[in-house]
Amino acid sequence: MNKPIDFQIQARDGAARAGLLKTRRAEIETPVFMPVGTVGTVKGIRFEELESPDLDAKIILGNTYHLWLRPGIDVIKACGSLHKFIGWNRAMLTDSGGFQVFSLAEIRKINEEGVEFRSHIDGAMCFLSPEISMEVQTSLGAEISMAFDECLPGEAPYEDAKRSMELTARWAKRSKEAFQSPTNLSLSNNADDTSALPRQALFGIVQGGSHLDLRRESLERTVEIDFDGYAIGGLSVGEEKTVMIEVIEDLGPRMPADKPRYLMGVGTPEDLIAAIARGVDMFDCVLPTRNGRNGQAFTSRGKINIKNARYIKDTRPLDEACACAVCKRHSRAFIRHLYLAGEMLASILLTHHNLAFFLDTMRHVRQAIRSGQFTKFQREFTERLSSGWE
Repeated sequence: MNKPIDFQIQARDGAARAGLLKTRRAEIETPVFMPVGTVGTVKGIRFEELESPDLDAKIILGNTYHLWLRPGIDVIKACGSLHKFIGWNRAMLTDSGGFQVFSLAEIRKINEEGVEFRSHIDGAMCFLSPEISMEVQTSLGAEISMAFDECLPGEAPYEDAKRSMELTARWAKRSKEAFQSPTNLSLSNNADDTSALPRQALFGIVQGGSHLDLRRESLERTVEIDFDGYAIGGLSVGEEKTVMIEVIEDLGPRMPADKPRYLMGVGTPEDLIAAIARGVDMFDCVLPTRNGRNGQAFTSRGKINIKNARYIKDTRPLDEACACAVCKRHSRAFIRHLYLAGEMLASILLTHHNLAFFLDTMRHVRQAIRSGQFTKFQREFTERLSSGWE
């Protein structure tokens, strides 16, 4: 493999695609869900569990913004790379930091050069640009990096969305130029022990809010730059669900067929299935881990709020259709007891189950696409999700 990634579509069922994404550290079957490891850890679960047959996550996310601010890139470089620093030997994708700048940071000042903002940690003034984001990401050494973009709320007015989309397009060009600079190529190729293998891949991001003409223009301008893959950003940020589906449905057939398609920050199991039906290959979302920490389990028959009194003596597992280690061993009554007692194990167990449910759903999706049964799977999966538990 003489490219940073190799992507092959192996089966299609309608617009749904099953493929294989090869990186220098992993072979990743798609569609794939990527657990989010914001500050170098997927909250509430050890890497040994992520690597176990129960979950078997091939790729996780790292967050450029958070890692840049703390512990800092000098610390991570001194430890060899992000992989070495955190002890994860499978594939990683790092985002550009753009979304966090626009969602977490305070007192943002945006201009052509980049974004000036105050850190949400200590209030220090910081500046992030396409060039800095690329330098940080090449130092982190993930297999896939993301171009620096501006992310607006989903219902941003047309003129604001147009200005932001055009800025993102210009930043995308600068991101690729910086990514390919001799300095960054050297950083990328010497980030860790796999230095002899190809450099990192870089994905471009399509923006434009809920406005389809802006989305199409953004896609065209991003494809012209020629990235290794293409992401749809700026969704699941406050817009109506129907808007998200409309954007994906419109963009899907227009996106390069031979490159991975990544829907950023999405979403619920229903969202994933709907996007897969429209040709999306990659997903990430904090819902399995965040909701787990807040006492919620995703199941084949919809969500369970373990705090509810109805589960006080419920001896059933979280999901009777789930074969994960948590469902094989523990009851709803026990997990509810742990949660109400403030025991950290409750969050750990719920997180494990939720990730198992998301990752296992992707396995079933891939099987359905390969066997030409995806439409049937989607119908039955959706009906079951809405049926609820007695």
